[in-house]
Amino acid sequence: MNLTISVEEELLERARALARRRGVSLQELIRDQLRLLAGERTGAEVADELLELMQTSGGRSGGLRLSRQEAYEDRV
Repeated sequence: MNLTISVEEELLERARALARRRGVSLQELIRDQLRLLAGERTGAEVADELLELMQTSGGRSGGLRLSRQEAYEDRV
């Protein structure tokens, strides 16, 4: 079934960029999110996706190991 929706240009560009980073089409990204919202994806599928994202996405710590207190020191 086809679906037509209206979204802001900025949101569409961010979604396209996310799809590119994940190596999927925008259509596939949206379809997966609809499945998640509708409860068709299992917790295990979501956990597998999160694990893959964690393994393939770089962090911003530069390899530093900080305690929770150290990490939030300058925010208090």
